[in-house]
Amino acid sequence: MGLPLRLRHVPARLATGAFILNSGITKRGLTEEAATGLQQMAVQAFPQFGQLSAKDFGKLLSTAEIALGSALLLPIVPTWLAALGLAGFSGALLRVYTKVPGLTQEGSLRPTQDGTVIAKDVWMAGIAWSLLVDEVTARRRG
Repeated sequence: MGLPLRLRHVPARLATGAFILNSGITKRGLTEEAATGLQQMAVQAFPQFGQLSAKDFGKLLSTAEIALGSALLLPIVPTWLAALGLAGFSGALLRVYTKVPGLTQEGSLRPTQDGTVIAKDVWMAGIAWSLLVDEVTARRRG
């Protein structure tokens, strides 16, 4: 029995996993001000996050990124499962991008200069869906 991933998935999983893991580790030491800024953006897309303190939100975000980054990097985690996590995470980031005023140009999905920081995360959604489509089609091929 081999590992639950295909060799062709390794580059995408390594690139996204290392990027997200680093982001999560970096967020471990967030200042109150930085955590508050991230939380204020998130609340515009997901109001439930307003029920947390900024410190707890920062810890939650950091932990989620560390967990997702690790899942993408660990070959024992099946690709379909890691890709589902990545799809959810990138989908949440893109929701923030579309909900926070000033990140998109008026009447468009095109980013403003401020929005480019989050809009670039569309690559993670593309990777997630590529991995998921490959998993589904590979199973059909047999």
